[in-house]
Amino acid sequence: MTTFQEKYTKEATPTLRARFGYKNIMAVPRIEKAVINVGIGRMREEKDRSEVEKYITMITGQKPSPRPAKKAIAAFKTRQGLIVGYQVTLRGRRMRDFLSRLVSAALPRTRDFRGLDEKSFDRRGNLTIGVREHIVFPEMIGEDYRVLFGMEVTVVTTAKKREEGMELLRLMGFPIKSSE
Repeated sequence: MTTFQEKYTKEATPTLRARFGYKNIMAVPRIEKAVINVGIGRMREEKDRSEVEKYITMITGQKPSPRPAKKAIAAFKTRQGLIVGYQVTLRGRRMRDFLSRLVSAALPRTRDFRGLDEKSFDRRGNLTIGVREHIVFPEMIGEDYRVLFGMEVTVVTTAKKREEGMELLRLMGFPIKSSE
């Protein structure tokens, strides 16, 4: 089985150069980073929050950064400075490991998964995926979990256009369904 890096250098780069006519190899789009966001605003107990932090660390291999509320909102019972989420930014080897597990193990285990929609791409070729339950990741098999939470995964590319980013991720093995 080829690794994520090998797939990029051997398959994606030559195909993208031929399709979009890049003269310089440095102009070929690549995956820059993966950003994982988890909202925990409804979890009031410290025990639940620490459990979510532990699971995110297990899934990503990196300790998450707590995200405090910027302002108080009475309707949501949040105060300024209260931790309302966690964020992890992955680059390099950890990013490639996480994305390969996401593509090969987690997404196929998602309920009613038929591929990623093309509408999930922004105009710069970045992909944003919502994962409803964290238990689809292989690290969670056999774990006792009290709390279920979802996460948002954003794959940031260096592509200039939407089509370039879509083609890059399609060549990297992301299951993107066609709009046909």
